[in-house]
Amino acid sequence: MPELDGKVAIVTGAGRLRGIGRGTAVAFARLGADVVLTGTGRSPDRYPSDEKAVGWRDIESTAEQVRTEGTRALPLVVDVANAESVQQMVERTIAEFGRIDILVNNAAYARGPDRVPITEVPEDIFRRVLDVKITGTYLCVKAVAPHMIEQGGGKIVNISSGSGKTGSANNLAYCAACFAQVGMTQSLAHELGPYNINVNCVCPGAVDTSRVDDVGRGDAWQRIADNLPIRRTGTDDEVGEFVAYLCTEAASWIHGQSINMDGGGTMVH
Repeated sequence: MPELDGKVAIVTGAGRLRGIGRGTAVAFARLGADVVLTGTGRSPDRYPSDEKAVGWRDIESTAEQVRTEGTRALPLVVDVANAESVQQMVERTIAEFGRIDILVNNAAYARGPDRVPITEVPEDIFRRVLDVKITGTYLCVKAVAPHMIEQGGGKIVNISSGSGKTGSANNLAYCAACFAQVGMTQSLAHELGPYNINVNCVCPGAVDTSRVDDVGRGDAWQRIADNLPIRRTGTDDEVGEFVAYLCTEAASWIHGQSINMDGGGTMVH
């Protein structure tokens, strides 16, 4: 039987064609899990050109990829920073699948208006970046944890970033949010470990997703790759497969960790 057969996973922020959420959802399906996929319900006119070219339909298309692997999918439009929306997500999951075994907090505010000097960061943008990543993680864990405790265990993976390990200029809001997720992971690991709930965090570096399309794929992107010891950037599928591994019993001794996944870009104690 597949490693996660009979398990149910929730993956937030899973509507992008090139995205860690999609890669994670498909990786779970390959291991036998049913998957709940959340997205923001973004308008098709905001899709990047590659999504438009293939007729991508946000979380509905990710759900199709999950079903192709032979498991069930439930796509939901959810605002992870809204308690009522998150509670509805959990209720729909329980009603559809009867359990929740895995939660992946992947949702994040889109890059762009926050990547400016601190003197130019709009307050509403700063708050929204933190709301999606920090408040979203808090609300999702708060809503899901009771079900995991009642079931006798579970797995939680927070998707932070290299920006949660090393600060950089013109990146204040995202750094704050990602550093917070690392601390939240450690706190939750202490609190939920006794209930057989593994909590870990993955900190990806340069991953080729639509999130970083503003960087382009020309010389600037190549310089990023050339500066890594492995001399290439990562893929959403690579990150997704590692997240799925952390949710298997083989990884049950890994707990409270924030793991760099960046081609060797960060090598520190």
